Amino acid sequence: MNFIEMLLSEKLKSKNPMLDIFGSDRKVLQIACEDLTSYLKVHWNLMATEASECELVDKLEEFYNESPDELEEFIDLWTGMWLKKWKERVKLLIGKDKTRRWNKVTEILKKAEPLWRKLADRREIQDVIISKLIRNAEICGTLILAENLLKMELGRDKTRYTSEEEQILNVVNNALRKAGELVRSKGPLIFVKVDKGYYLYSQ
Repeated sequence: MNFIEMLLSEKLKSKNPMLDIFGSDRKVLQIACEDLTSYLKVHWNLMATEASECELVDKLEEFYNESPDELEEFIDLWTGMWLKKWKERVKLLIGKDKTRRWNKVTEILKKAEPLWRKLADRREIQDVIISKLIRNAEICGTLILAENLLKMELGRDKTRYTSEEEQILNVVNNALRKAGELVRSKGPLIFVKVDKGYYLYSQ
């Protein structure tokens, strides 16, 4: 378990004792860790830098050593905000709930996948969208949202480009615009498709 996981697992569990952080709800912890990592990178201007991961760990450890109480207070506040966003933005799709919409989105994402894998700087491109989301208080599922926004643009885009640079610029600009629309919206943005039987059993 890394340092961020250690900090977040305690806070998530204290705020929602029903979460099985190291069992069936492990994915919640994983996404929260990704989101906190991205949030801190944006806060400390470490996005899209080669040594960002190492610098982040160094800064976090320095923060912990110098002001442990302040760090704990921040993590507690951030976790509360994140859980509130999780409840607002994440929805389980049960059985055939919204299957038609789900299938259409899946088709576009599948079409975009080969194009996405070919992009050399996809992590840097994602960081641009993640930064936009976080700076607009969208702190939950930022990596998922950013990747899907970009893939949706790639999958829908039928324009013929003279270069990959032109394509990337267009896709990123469109994704940034969509990200701006998302942060002004209400309700779920991330849909998790689950088996109906499993969902009913877990209640």
